[in-house]
Amino acid sequence: MKNSQKTPHTGTAAQNTVAVQLLRKRRNEVPVSGWRVLTRRLGWLGIASAIVIAIVVLLAILAPVVAPYDPYAGSVTARHEAWSLAHLMGTDQSGRDILSRIIWGARSSLIGPLIVILGTATMGTVLALTAVWFGGKVDAFIGRILDILFAFPNMLLAILAVAIFGPSIVTAAIALAIGYTPYTARVIRSVALRERNLPYVTSAQLQGISGLVITLRHILPNVRTQILTGMTINFGYAMIDLAALSFLGLGVQPPTPDWGLMVSNGQSSLQQGFWEQSIFAGLAIVITVAAFGYVGEQLGGRRAAGRTR
Repeated sequence: MKNSQKTPHTGTAAQNTVAVQLLRKRRNEVPVSGWRVLTRRLGWLGIASAIVIAIVVLLAILAPVVAPYDPYAGSVTARHEAWSLAHLMGTDQSGRDILSRIIWGARSSLIGPLIVILGTATMGTVLALTAVWFGGKVDAFIGRILDILFAFPNMLLAILAVAIFGPSIVTAAIALAIGYTPYTARVIRSVALRERNLPYVTSAQLQGISGLVITLRHILPNVRTQILTGMTINFGYAMIDLAALSFLGLGVQPPTPDWGLMVSNGQSSLQQGFWEQSIFAGLAIVITVAAFGYVGEQLGGRRAAGRTR
């Protein structure tokens, strides 16, 4: 009779572990799975922002096909031409087609931020998961490193790197990736720490599964939403910072087409009444950054990227 009586909490450790894993899997898949759920989360404005991002990416990929002119080819007789069917956005001070340079400029304007967010996500995730798993002195040591990086403004790190290694989009992007890492690591650590203390991790340890396997197969998938959301939001911040560096002449160097550099090059022409180059390049930056920022906000908010500004 005693064996037949069961309390409400009966169940083997394996059954409890499976139940917890299924619950966690279901909870984490709800925000990101399914087209219908995704569109409802983004809203119509978020969908429009995603379409803008897709268009910019396609233009960058298909630039040799869709650009009407060679972005480097200029003409002395075609300087500062107004809008026309031949040049939909006019020409710059060197007679180069502005529309073609904006289309080609999407490449450098996207590649730089891509380097930043990939580097940031990699370094931030590795540091956060290492700190969470080992804890103790390791966690404290990594925390001190992140505190030191917090003390340096992102742009200051980028300017110092450019001053040492020379102007380059890659140099500036790597420096910004290091500067962005504390924001990403802080958020991922907080989420991963909660996962680390759940029963299914303890159960996996008791079964003899190594910490690396538990981290990669269980903890990392449960923080992927924060990682992806942070990458989306940080992309916009990186694009602004890199455009500012190019504007100052510390990023992309002429005659390479770049939106930030085009804003700088067109600045002198504004006083002469030729505003097309600066305005159109500036609008490209604003629209693209707004699109990335809004999609990131809808997916997880600024806190998912560790940003509060």
